[in-house]
Amino acid sequence: MKRRNPQRQKTRNRAPAPPVVKPGAAVPTSAKNTPRIPAAAPASSGGKPDFAAILRGKGFRLAAGLVVFGFFLLFLSQAFTHDYGFFELGALFALSVYDLVLAMLGLSVAFAMAARPVDRWAIVLAFAAVLLAMLLFFDAALNVIMTSPLGDNLFLIAPSAVILTGGTLWLPERFRRVGVPLAAALVGFSFALFIGLDDLGSFGSFETSAVLAGLWIILSPGLLLLQFRGPWLAIPSRIVGSWLVVIGIIVMASLYVPVKDKAPPPVAPSDGTILKMPDGTTIPLDQNLGPERQDPNNPDGIEE
Repeated sequence: MKRRNPQRQKTRNRAPAPPVVKPGAAVPTSAKNTPRIPAAAPASSGGKPDFAAILRGKGFRLAAGLVVFGFFLLFLSQAFTHDYGFFELGALFALSVYDLVLAMLGLSVAFAMAARPVDRWAIVLAFAAVLLAMLLFFDAALNVIMTSPLGDNLFLIAPSAVILTGGTLWLPERFRRVGVPLAAALVGFSFALFIGLDDLGSFGSFETSAVLAGLWIILSPGLLLLQFRGPWLAIPSRIVGSWLVVIGIIVMASLYVPVKDKAPPPVAPSDGTILKMPDGTTIPLDQNLGPERQDPNNPDGIEE
């Protein structure tokens, strides 16, 4: 009786090895359909980011340099007394719209969380395209907006952009690919309204510096956070998203709080000669007091 070779039987039961693709050769169809897994930041043996390796990387140094460069220019702008030019005022104006600055920071977190480079740059492209289109044709766009129902609710656009940006940070990756560019477009639209309504001139130095400052707010923290990309960013991004949603709701609710009326002016007595002030003092309404009617100790006629 012929015995079977056990080693040969084990070899038959093994899974076939994946084909080796040589450089320049055609890639099999199955390999093309395999999704690419984004490379994460260097991690230690415990699964945590390897900060030493990240800080030594060239990408971190470039991203950190972009952040430091922006803050250095801001320091020079505020450290010395000088006359501000329109280019400088535009950049400072972009930093003063605090609710949209928060939304842009949320976009920077989504930029770092994106799995593919095309998803990351789609965020920047959506923001910049809507912003530039609005500023280049601002007069015509504003006329259309003001004649539409949106014209009576312009104050709701900025908080809505903040809420939408925060909500997209909670979406799964496949939905975030579409949701974040839409939020970026709304942020760019709202930012363009702030810039255009503040400076109704042509597309000049003020608008240019404001656009550059907006891109810096998105890209500088986004590129820096990108160096730490990995599964550990999921929870912090959702925390940031929750904060943005809450802040947006608070800002929107505050816009509906009625403004308190100022104190009404004091009412004069029926005779129309004395005006009683809230603090108790009285002032005569007859301003044609002659010298013979004036009290030398009280020439103004004010009675306690």
